[in-house]
Amino acid sequence: MKRIGLLGGSFNPAHLGHRKLSLHAMRALGLDEVWWLVSPGNPLKDPAGMAPFAARMASARRMARHAPIRVTGIEKRLKTRYTADTLHKLPRLFPRHRFIWLMGADNLAQFHRWERWRHIARQVPIAVIARPGYDRTAHASPAMGWLRRAVRPAGQAKNWTRWRLPALVLLRFRPDPTSATRLRAADPAWHRRYAASSPSKTRTDSLQT
Repeated sequence: MKRIGLLGGSFNPAHLGHRKLSLHAMRALGLDEVWWLVSPGNPLKDPAGMAPFAARMASARRMARHAPIRVTGIEKRLKTRYTADTLHKLPRLFPRHRFIWLMGADNLAQFHRWERWRHIARQVPIAVIARPGYDRTAHASPAMGWLRRAVRPAGQAKNWTRWRLPALVLLRFRPDPTSATRLRAADPAWHRRYAASSPSKTRTDSLQT
């Protein structure tokens, strides 16, 4: 049985914060791998500011190099628009894997806006990693109000495969302040560096079922 952390997102672009969050989660949760699920299109974000999928995939692959991080566009292949649908299909495709959802505190703050978010919490454990400036908002969010009784001690984080769902663990480490928003503001045409990238289907969907 492989223990897999799932980090979904636009990766617009992928950056050092994604990498450090993933590596910290691997240590804290005893994971074999982290999978970066590069979203074809985030329903909560303006598509006008979204770089092409191929460029976002390429930036994620570059940032994940030499780490136990697997970059995949499997949501595009599965044609799943919402995380709840992806999480419904993954265990069927990978029955020998156990999954935990990874998110930053900024995502917990808006988790109640996700499609069928309570269903997500009943499908997989959730690990929330602190992010600068978001802790107070995350703890006061509607989703946290519902999940508060499901919080597990951080000292037991490696036991997540045995938790009864819903279950949430709050992980703290020295977070990286890198922000995709600031990176785009500093270099709006960042994706042009990856314009020549055209990953093959095998490269995009590298997960073996």
